[in-house]
Amino acid sequence: MATGGATVKAVALIAGDPNVKGSLHFFQDATGATHVTGRIAGLSPGLHGFHIHALGDTTNGCISTGPHFNPLKRNHGARTDEDRHAGDLGNIFAGQDGVAEVRLKDMQIPLTGPHSILGRAVVVHAYPDDLGRGGHELSKTTGNSGARVGCGVIGLQSAV
Repeated sequence: MATGGATVKAVALIAGDPNVKGSLHFFQDATGATHVTGRIAGLSPGLHGFHIHALGDTTNGCISTGPHFNPLKRNHGARTDEDRHAGDLGNIFAGQDGVAEVRLKDMQIPLTGPHSILGRAVVVHAYPDDLGRGGHELSKTTGNSGARVGCGVIGLQSAV
């Protein structure tokens, strides 16, 4: 999305325990879709819940990032569901080497406007997100995806 003729881009540096680290890049295209690309290493092999959380506060580690970003007060769901938190981005997959390559596009995580994700946090969880379908008491709020193993604040990226 253009602001004053420039494309809005953002970046989040991911850090966590014990060796989780990576970077994610965000840009919003002319249709309003936000593209997320990047790489996160140090994960256990398999699926990991992947969400935008409401707060860009990491003063107490990833736990300070608050709940999932949910400006429309909906239930937790899959990225393809109409009834979902804006921050519900599903799962990322880490291979046997512990590396997840992230590449997705989503219409509910804009970098501009009243529901912008700038200044919020992206969080990687220990376990797979059940996408609100698991039947666990946490399914409709967190996807029962477990501890927060890595996170980073989404900030504006330099145009240079």
